[in-house]
Amino acid sequence: MENNNKKVVIIGGGIGGLGTAILLAKKGYDVSIYEKNKNIGGRANIFETQVEGVGKFVFDMGPSWYLMPDVFEHFFNSIGENVKDYLDLKKLSPSYRIFFKEEKNEKGEQLIVDMHSNLEIDLKTFEKIEAGSDLKLKDYLEKSKYQYEIAKNGFMYKNYNSLFDFLNLRVMTEGPKLHIFSKMHNYVTKFFKSEILQKIMEYQLVFLGSSPYNTPALYNIMNHIDFDMGVYYPQGGIYQIISGLEKIALKNNVKIYTEKPIQKILTKDKKTVGVLLADNQEVKADIVVSNADMHFTETTLLDNKDRTYFKKYWDKKTLAPSAFIIYLGVKGKIDSLVHHSLLFSKNWKNNFEEIFNKPRLPSDPSFYICCPSKTDSSVAPEGYENLFILVPIASNLEITQEEKISYRNKIISEIEKEMNIPDLNNRIVFERIYSVDDFKNDYNAQNGTALGLAHTMNQTAIFRPNNFSKKVKNLYYVGAGTNPGIGMPICLISAELAYKRIEKINDPSPMQPIVPSSEEEK
Repeated sequence: MENNNKKVVIIGGGIGGLGTAILLAKKGYDVSIYEKNKNIGGRANIFETQVEGVGKFVFDMGPSWYLMPDVFEHFFNSIGENVKDYLDLKKLSPSYRIFFKEEKNEKGEQLIVDMHSNLEIDLKTFEKIEAGSDLKLKDYLEKSKYQYEIAKNGFMYKNYNSLFDFLNLRVMTEGPKLHIFSKMHNYVTKFFKSEILQKIMEYQLVFLGSSPYNTPALYNIMNHIDFDMGVYYPQGGIYQIISGLEKIALKNNVKIYTEKPIQKILTKDKKTVGVLLADNQEVKADIVVSNADMHFTETTLLDNKDRTYFKKYWDKKTLAPSAFIIYLGVKGKIDSLVHHSLLFSKNWKNNFEEIFNKPRLPSDPSFYICCPSKTDSSVAPEGYENLFILVPIASNLEITQEEKISYRNKIISEIEKEMNIPDLNNRIVFERIYSVDDFKNDYNAQNGTALGLAHTMNQTAIFRPNNFSKKVKNLYYVGAGTNPGIGMPICLISAELAYKRIEKINDPSPMQPIVPSSEEEK
């Protein structure tokens, strides 16, 4: 194989790093992954706890939604694998449940809305809330689907070298249809007048770490992903995705080293020559791909002379929120929750203000609860529930232990009141809080962001940091910090883009299955 002698070091074993490792190994490169933490997976981490007299709880620590199944299928197909051989996927119905604060239904009770990713059901739900909105939803989703196909096949899988690569004939032709230069909230309000429906159409932007008031309307494609494609769950938990990719990586001779942090990327004559581990061991490499936080890579792992992006650049960036997370083991079943449940704040705009513009712990928070034990008996003992509670909060908040406890009490109290679980606090048998400082410590995350760079207007496509170094030859980047952006499936696309960059493939469409170099030579 022509690439057998080319050694690749990948810094970080997140989903982007794993994906890149597999793609390169399939092509014949000698690939090693060095991961600082005990587990690979990056933010898609996992932990288990054994509660005495109760049993074992298994918590997915980060991502909990399996969206864009077509992207996962494409990636597995591109490496000659079948996603079904690694993941036992179940489509959720309802996809999620939404609790609204201070909103009432026709009976004068709290408004609770279930969304099913079933258009026949969801159209009726919308029409019940706002007359005429069923036809508007249908029209909206048809446009969203059209935009998704254009974005996926013409933009997401494309590397950009300059502004001219972005502002090409297709962008000029299709750009207006993609609403690249308008804001999401403005776009949604053209279709729906009800604030309730506006919230339902805008909440998906949380997955992108963005506010609907500062995100390109292009991301209405998230509604197609949600309403038309559905929400799935891999039995055993989200970490099964990481386990599956690890099996494939090992099958293709990728070497994976955990608890091996990197202290420096080594360079010589403006070219990478390897990495220096924390224990001062040098590892030689022809190519280095960093799946570590991009800010950390540029400001800590590289010498000043080798940096493409400096402090001034990063200080101007808009970060996705951090998160205040509570992992709970709870005695007894909770009938009011489904697998995914959301509680929306009354003052929607003010909630986003407190996350992005006036940083503080949200006074009227929106938050999300994942209860995987509704679908998967392996994540909690029989007769118990596994809860993952996530409150989006501003990054870089300094929260004392006393403040954490106080805010925890506020969130538990709101759940008891607003989500009809009056005795939740008394039923907790296990509890762990995870927040800003943990994201900094575990993932070297800039200012403790839970996701990375937000998908604002000036941090999308060509305006995101590129996936190669402009100062150091053969140094590349993969993951949420570069293109296309945030999210597990998007990071798999990022892996494909890094592979294309290394292999000098300019085709902007999703690639065909990799043919190993040895087979090309036959």
